[in-house]
Amino acid sequence: MNKKIILSIAVVVVLALGLIWFFSQRRTDLKDELQAAINGEKSEVMTQSEYPQILQEFYEAREYVEVWLFNGSLSKSGKELLDQLENSKYDGLQPDDYHLAEIHALSSNPEKENKRFRNLSSEEKVRLELLLSDAFLSLVHDLENGKVDPSTLDPEWKFEKKESEIDYLTMLNEVGNGKSVEKIVEQLYPLSELYVQGREAIKELYQIHKNDTLTWEFAQVEGAIKVGEEHAAIPALRKRLIFWDFLNSYDMENPDLFDSTMFAGLQKYQKANGMNPDGVIGSLVAESLNKSPQDLIDIAAINMERLRWMPKMDWEQEMVVVNIANYQLDYLIKKDTAFTAKVIVGKEYSESPTFTAPMSYLVFSPYWNIPESITKDEIIPSISKNPNYLEQKNMEVVSSSGEVVRASKVNLSKEEGYRVRQKPGGDNSLGLVKFMFPNEYNIYIHDTPARSLFEKENRALSHGCIRIQNPEQFAQILLDSKEWDDDKIQEAMHQDKEKVVELDRKIPVVILYMTFWADKDGKANFRSDVYDRDQALLKALRSAKSSLDKA
Repeated sequence: MNKKIILSIAVVVVLALGLIWFFSQRRTDLKDELQAAINGEKSEVMTQSEYPQILQEFYEAREYVEVWLFNGSLSKSGKELLDQLENSKYDGLQPDDYHLAEIHALSSNPEKENKRFRNLSSEEKVRLELLLSDAFLSLVHDLENGKVDPSTLDPEWKFEKKESEIDYLTMLNEVGNGKSVEKIVEQLYPLSELYVQGREAIKELYQIHKNDTLTWEFAQVEGAIKVGEEHAAIPALRKRLIFWDFLNSYDMENPDLFDSTMFAGLQKYQKANGMNPDGVIGSLVAESLNKSPQDLIDIAAINMERLRWMPKMDWEQEMVVVNIANYQLDYLIKKDTAFTAKVIVGKEYSESPTFTAPMSYLVFSPYWNIPESITKDEIIPSISKNPNYLEQKNMEVVSSSGEVVRASKVNLSKEEGYRVRQKPGGDNSLGLVKFMFPNEYNIYIHDTPARSLFEKENRALSHGCIRIQNPEQFAQILLDSKEWDDDKIQEAMHQDKEKVVELDRKIPVVILYMTFWADKDGKANFRSDVYDRDQALLKALRSAKSSLDKA
């Protein structure tokens, strides 16, 4: 027989035997064990899983062929998933929530960075397979919905509950059919660009954390420290400015002296962190500088969770976004900022809630219909001290029908059906225009006569509504009409009676509370937790189990 033919036959036989061996190895001895672990005397993983029915349907449909293992070790999908579990820390999540410690313990080199899984027993292979499947489903859930239920934690979170759009079984089948785990995970990221930017900023913080050699003891500052003054906190605060690259190391005669070199570095730091760059070390500056890399990672994690809570919405549309913690309003068109303004938000005991509602009209020269709580707590006591208080404040009493009545004829503390309102004018607490997006919380955006307050760093000063700087510019942009030029707007803002102007479209207003975000350039931004909401959320995020019912 021709040698070439013999060689060809030999090659075919070897290939055939190789394929037989390959597929026999692929289906080694796990089928029966996997089926028993799922259907028979269930494994610990199955009894503790939130998704036993999904896992059962998935493996039954694929005749109990494993998906995360191949030939006794991790498959390509298994390696991808392991990477995603390890990297979930960049989402601000806890990798051990997804069995990572248990998975690592099954590896043959648990102390090394690149884990290998060799020489596992059948029982260990089944356990690893099921741990990875359960971890995948838990990670998918937390990325789409968040780990923590906002309704149990933040009473001021007033957004509609996010509805799940995931079919978990379909997602598992997609992996089983070869779809990239990384791509499946990435499609779950909320507000994709903002979320991805946040992940990159957290990655960078983890790198910085590796180089953290400082002891981050708290440097206490009360009052204010100005350049040229001495203070015991200066050496620690100087170290922080050097650590964050706002200041180069330099020689000094007196470490406790707040010198001109440190002053210049502090101004850079203030500007980069949304503060007034006055070069004064006050409580807000000290609080910010006292935060270690780990503190900043925690703050970032908290806000990544808030992004996961957000209901689905079209971020390409025209919208108004107010970040309470940043004291700022942005008017966006296709995600580009067309107008920005400082705002004043609710005091700590009158916190502005977070929600969304459509803006539909403006009111020029508005009356201020004073809420009953303010009338009771502030107006009535003021009248008792000064009978001319209402007249001095340009206020009047009206009946339930809107008829103006003489204040002296009404006992506001005892008689019902009457309310106090402030008439239009320069001293009106709502200023000269208000922007209405009707909602059950009676929150709206408005002008203010106290415009000097916009220069304050902490602007949590209102009763809950949002006061805006440069309201006439905002009104002109929203009306977007030649008819509403500067003169027309000024005329409308200075009338004796209010003038309602309907918008020709409804503009979503989104009120957020974000103490961290990363911008398009990847720069991390941090703001003070003015309402003390972060700590409770951090505690819930770092807890061992989710507070959400995953059923």
